Order: sequence, then C-alpha cells, then structure tokens
Amino acid sequence: MPTTARQWLLNGHPRGRGIEDGDFKLVETALPDPGPGEMLIRIRWLGFDPAQKGWMENIADYVAPMAIGDVMRGSGIGEVVASNGGRFAVGDLVFGTTGWTEYLVTEGRDLTKVETDLPPTAVLSVLGTTGLTAYCGLFKVGRPLAGDTVLVSGAAGATGSVVGQLAKIAGCRAVGIAGGKDKCDWLVEEAGYDAAIDYKAGDLREQIKQHCPNGIDVIFDNVGGAILNDMLARIATGARVVICGGISRYETGSLPAGPQNYFNLVFRRASMAGFIVSDWAGEFPAIRKRLEGFVDDGRLAYREDIQHGFENAPATLKRLFVGANRGKQMLEL
Repeated sequence: MPTTARQWLLNGHPRGRGIEDGDFKLVETALPDPGPGEMLIRIRWLGFDPAQKGWMENIADYVAPMAIGDVMRGSGIGEVVASNGGRFAVGDLVFGTTGWTEYLVTEGRDLTKVETDLPPTAVLSVLGTTGLTAYCGLFKVGRPLAGDTVLVSGAAGATGSVVGQLAKIAGCRAVGIAGGKDKCDWLVEEAGYDAAIDYKAGDLREQIKQHCPNGIDVIFDNVGGAILNDMLARIATGARVVICGGISRYETGSLPAGPQNYFNLVFRRASMAGFIVSDWAGEFPAIRKRLEGFVDDGRLAYREDIQHGFENAPATLKRLFVGANRGKQMLEL
C-alpha cells in the first residue's frame, strides 16, 4: 500500500535577500512501495545548517544545483519501517541526506546506521556535520599547537562552540566572538572558553586586542565581512586563518568583499584557507569515535535546539539567520 508523505519543495531561489516563506511549498506525495533492495524510512528529526541557503541560491558549486520543485535538501535521522531486502533492518535508526520529507523510499547508499551511546540526535550535532566541521577545520587546516591563541567568530553557534572546546583539549587558549551578553556568558561558563567578546558591545578591534594581547595564532571564521577584517588585524606571525563560513553574507546573498586587512597575511607570514568537510569523509568514523570519547569523559559539551512539527521546517531554518538558535538547530517531526 503506497505511503503518503508531506514534503517541502523548493519554490524560490533567495538570491540577494533573506529566506521567505514563499521559497518553500508544502505538498503531499504518494510514495511507491519499496522495490527490491529498497527501504521505507520514517524521518524523525531534521538537521539545519546555514549552508542550506547557499544550496537554495545555487552558488555552492560543491553540491548539485537545486531546481524549483525539488524536495528541499537537508540532513535527517530516520527509522526503517519496511524493508524489501534493504541494507538496514526494520527498526534501525539511520542518518544522512534525507531531504525535507516525512517518509523516504531509498536503497540507503548515502545513509549510515546510528551507532552511538549518546542520544541519537548527536549524529546530527556533535557527531554530525557540526562536530566534524569543527574538528577537521581546526585540526586539518588550523593545525593548533599547545599554547596557541585560537579566536573563533560565531562562537556560540553549533560549530563554533565545539571549536573552542577542541582548542582547549589541544592545550590552546580559546577566545570566542558572539552577539550579546547571554551568549558570551554561556561561552565562558558552559562551553569552557577562556574569554568571550560581545561584538554588539562596540569597538571589536579593541576588544580583540585586549583578549589576544600576543596576537592570534589560529582564526576559525564562521562570519566573514567586517568581523574577519578586524580579526586579521591582530594575527600573530605564522598564523593560520581557517575560513569555514560567512553567515554575514547569507541575508544579502552576495559574496562578501575581500578583507581590507588581507595584506597582513604577508607581514605576518600567515596563511588563509577554506575547506569543505566532505574532503575527509573517509576519516569520519574515526573522528566520530574520538568526539564521542571527548563527550564521554566530560571534555566536550554540546547543545541542541530542537523545534517541533514538520510544518515548521522553513521557520526553523530561518532561526539560524537571526541568531535565535542555541546550539545545533534541529526539528522533531
């Protein structure tokens, strides 16, 4: 008997503006029964990342373009409810790219079985793209050494909060930049940052100078724009600048102008590099085990912001761009 699933389809490319409700269209779709080797999966949680707006705009060339009418691309955790000789057993929880749909018929080639002693949602947060991005960006690109000062922008976000804690595990001094006293207090009191800078309090460059008196050895940038410019002004000799994201550009849709202080890379003999986390996909199982070990021994805390109701998927994505989320943004169906 066919399964009926609600799905959110892409209905607009939000270039040069913020995401609007009309960019999505809610439909009901009749899914076929699983064919040989296929499974029917009921999606239980969806995960949300700022990169999804870039996918909607079709400016991210590391993923296939999205056409109007496509099921909105995104990550999820689902439960196998029927299998016709599929890879996973009925009752297994699996995760990966599922799209914004209540049910999915698939061979499951791009899905992974949830195998963790943590709550299952951890595979979308601290053990998912969030934690993997923090780990690979910091250690593969930033290459911190014990005693380094690591400065993280967007530090109260899901990825940023993990970066600072990993920096502490590596023996570094971690300083975070976030917006508002509440977020800054949380960074120091809960996420273990040594210091937090409130960019909304004004004179960001002076605050950076105060909290990074010997310069910045590693920048982990999630924001771009003026904040990156102010961080570059304080880099130490031999600094490594990791470009992870640019949430400052997501509302405008245009790529940010190059930083005025980029020539400081020359004066300080520093390097600046971007990365795509999937480049290290072969190492993900080992990295997940390492991250879970850090959580188990109390050295890595993580937060999840879980909204509810499939109909609220667009509103949940928009939370990322106004700083409403506290930790990894997810939705329970």
